[in-house]
Amino acid sequence: MESSKVALVTGASSGIGEATALKLYALGYTVYAAARRVDRMRPLADVGIRVLQMDVTDDASMRRGVQEIVAQSGMIDVLVNNAGYGSYGAVEDVPIEEARAQFDVNVFGAVRLTQLVLPHMRRRRSGTIVNITSMGGKIYTPLGAWYHGTKFALEAISDCLRMEVQPFGIDVVVIEPGGIKTEWADIAADKLREVSGKGAYAGQAKAMALSMVGEASRKRQSPPQLIADTIAKAVSARKPRTRYAVGFGAKPMIFLRGLMSDRIFDGFMRMATGISRQAAASSS
Repeated sequence: MESSKVALVTGASSGIGEATALKLYALGYTVYAAARRVDRMRPLADVGIRVLQMDVTDDASMRRGVQEIVAQSGMIDVLVNNAGYGSYGAVEDVPIEEARAQFDVNVFGAVRLTQLVLPHMRRRRSGTIVNITSMGGKIYTPLGAWYHGTKFALEAISDCLRMEVQPFGIDVVVIEPGGIKTEWADIAADKLREVSGKGAYAGQAKAMALSMVGEASRKRQSPPQLIADTIAKAVSARKPRTRYAVGFGAKPMIFLRGLMSDRIFDGFMRMATGISRQAAASSS
């Protein structure tokens, strides 16, 4: 039986998940790093982190993963629900099948894994569930309806869950990253161009994609290690905060959203993403 605390981190093949697995391992945790592609987690395995093949849209793989962890280590102290991606495109353009896939990964996968882990945490009357949402769970951008919808949903689910499990000594923490230097932006921009790069929303798609992956945006992005350090701080705290907004733009954007009316924030986001300038150029 392992003596150290045990953590399960999803989406651990790159970016925030990979950095978090390494950070928790350095702190002495027995870390299980989960992702669909085990081959991409070889660097984690090489340092002693235990890797699991897990698809958060596949119930059987999640069950097997949790059973394996409990059989080997006897417990799960920390669950970091990090697996996710950004599906961008105009509401009119995004196929409903893709919209469902976005919710399957970003929401239902996290919630189902939480369901599987909770009985083990309740039995020991301790544990921490960390849900990675985004500043996009508090603000919104053009052409990001389905992505933002998943993050808003996970924020609300986390709040309800926090109240439900508090009597069992379990904490629920929400991490709200801002702009982070990972593969996420490139994947989201590619999906945006693919879905809405032609047709009525093409101009908006071009401007929005540039705001995601342009040189100016990349220079401002924070390293994933910042999120990993924040997660480590939260799971180590005797009484963690319910939310941590960290990374480029997170705190100021969430603050501004609270100050501005919907219409004013709409205009602000159009300017920030370059869509207002694109619209003006198109009409001239």
